[in-house]
Amino acid sequence: MDLRIFTEPQQGASYETLLSVAKATEDLGFDAFFRSDHYLPMGSADGLPGPTDAWITLAALARETKRIRLGTLMTAGTFRLPGVLAIQVAQVDQMSGGRVELGLGAGWFEEEHQAYGIPFPKDKFARLEEQLAIVTGLWETEAGKTFSYDGTHYQLTDSPALPKPAQAKLPVLIGGHGAKRTPRLAARYADEFNIPFASLEDTATQFGRVRAALTEAGRGEDDLVYSNALIVCVGKDDAEVARRAAAIGREVDELKANGLAGSPAEVVDKIGRYAAVGSSRFYLQVMDLDDLDHLELISSQVRSQLS
Repeated sequence: MDLRIFTEPQQGASYETLLSVAKATEDLGFDAFFRSDHYLPMGSADGLPGPTDAWITLAALARETKRIRLGTLMTAGTFRLPGVLAIQVAQVDQMSGGRVELGLGAGWFEEEHQAYGIPFPKDKFARLEEQLAIVTGLWETEAGKTFSYDGTHYQLTDSPALPKPAQAKLPVLIGGHGAKRTPRLAARYADEFNIPFASLEDTATQFGRVRAALTEAGRGEDDLVYSNALIVCVGKDDAEVARRAAAIGREVDELKANGLAGSPAEVVDKIGRYAAVGSSRFYLQVMDLDDLDHLELISSQVRSQLS
């Protein structure tokens, strides 16, 4: 069972804060540090001191960490051209010694595009499919050969398809709640399927759709890692849970219903219920990035029981 720390820096975090969390992630035995790819805060957060770029952050962390995996949930396909993204991710993978994973999604938050002058096309999903074909195609092209692609949205001609990632197969994550196109894309391109902020019932349903799509594509149902992303709020007692919930502006009962919240025993039990429907990896959405004691408690009282 993999437990990964998942951060939302657009809500307000400097690089120094993210570095502290990443180092704690490594020191406390978690599997990976992941971050969102957004430029505008959501809800009532002020976002200070301002956004940090996902792949610039991960490049720096690649040189400051030794063991943990590094990646995005999810890189917005609207933010980068696919050829440029392939170069960026491959370079960060080299810088990390082969510890990078790419979560790639269509992009959805229109307001941040408006705020920073980023085009927000209507046909985002069709673009995502071409982006996946290009990024994976560039990486898979044999050294010394070229890659060309003639799509509706992107055209590449005789690309040298360089650089290559350090890993022979850099893992690609695809996720979401879509009933038809998302499972089909996962079956074609993904190494991992992630469903964010979903109930047990919705998780089981979506995993079933992905398994069916894998079968249709001629792949085995267990060819993918199946994972969940869920908010986490753990305390050694009720008072500590309530304090941590208040710090992130959430109610305890709501967190218990929709995330991994409560005592370590409660969280271990709920993780077990998700594992029963097929999840083997959890991205723990940590919203208070200054509360490193929270990570220590999760490591010593939750992770230790699942390892």
